[in-house]
Amino acid sequence: MGSLFVLSAPSGTGKTTVAEKLLKRSPDVKRIVTATTRPRREKEVEGVDYLFLSKEEFEIRIKEDKFLEYACVYGNYYGTPKEQVLKNMEEGIDSLLVIDVQGARNIKRRVPESVLIFLLPPSIEELKRRLSTRGYTDSNFAERVSKVEAEIACARYFDYIVVNDFLDKAVSAMEYIINSQRYSKENVLKDAMKTIKDPNIRDALFMGECKTFLE
Repeated sequence: MGSLFVLSAPSGTGKTTVAEKLLKRSPDVKRIVTATTRPRREKEVEGVDYLFLSKEEFEIRIKEDKFLEYACVYGNYYGTPKEQVLKNMEEGIDSLLVIDVQGARNIKRRVPESVLIFLLPPSIEELKRRLSTRGYTDSNFAERVSKVEAEIACARYFDYIVVNDFLDKAVSAMEYIINSQRYSKENVLKDAMKTIKDPNIRDALFMGECKTFLE
């Protein structure tokens, strides 16, 4: 079974940049492309950045239970296609899903074995500076800033926390997390037929008696 890694952060923390660099350095990790009803921005590509749907199309897919999770954020729907995630997991492919905190909570409820990673900004002031360059209206900017502390408070419910003070450092931390998950006892034992070729070692591992830890 492949693992599902979920990356969340307050708006402006740099999660998209971190994710893009991680995927370039780890080509065996596949990004889950989420769906949205928000307008496509310049240079965004259908099926690469998002699956762009009309509100009507999105709501039809909700009724058909096509989403693992979905939410309405700032007036637009966002959702995670269920088929993509389950297909990758069944085929042993590790996936990266970049969504907000609310979405991460819902994913954990639906897929308890998913690995949640929270990306922290180096400081609140730096986060405000990054947001100020995005051209939000005053009211929209204030709304996003007001959510920052509430979202940061959610970090303690995630499995891992990474500070994005330096891009390469944050990406390396993500790589370490992914590798540690791949070599966890649970995952190695679960996929023993693939990871352990020698049947004698498998027999000893699963049926042998470890006296040391029983003493």
